[in-house]
Amino acid sequence: MSELTITLMRLGLLVALWAFVFAVVGVLRGDLYGTKVTPRRAAAGRGATPRPVPRGASPASVPAEQRPVGRRFNVRSSDRDPNHLRVTSGPLAGTSLPLREAGILIGRSPESALVLEDDFASGRHARIYKGAQGWIVEDLGSTNGTFIGPQRLTAPTPVTAGTEIRFGTTVVELRR
Repeated sequence: MSELTITLMRLGLLVALWAFVFAVVGVLRGDLYGTKVTPRRAAAGRGATPRPVPRGASPASVPAEQRPVGRRFNVRSSDRDPNHLRVTSGPLAGTSLPLREAGILIGRSPESALVLEDDFASGRHARIYKGAQGWIVEDLGSTNGTFIGPQRLTAPTPVTAGTEIRFGTTVVELRR
């Protein structure tokens, strides 16, 4: 082999070795420092005026908070149903969040409705949604589990107002 071929092979091997080193450093950096989390903007529901309900709209196409109460849609929310979630213990104690029928995602991920600042919570920890039996809590395969009292959830479980649910060190309660 010529001297030029050997030199080019050495340089190619050196470039591949450095590319591997930079890839390993990038993965370690991501594991040590995590992903960049951008703060969320203020919720659109705070101080925003509701949009008018279109004439002839079906109940399913209109958000629940904008549905008129009366004969037309025949929608009356019960006074006994919980309408918000309150953090009673943990880093976010005192935080309140309205319940949405579509559901609330809870976890450390910035895409969650309730972003937990808890080392014992998973990125997508649990979900609370409205089902046929009322409000239901579902653990999404979290590492440390979701608890109602001392009982760990293994299946979606119906909950009522006043029920305390624990995700890591954070405790939330459904309230009216």
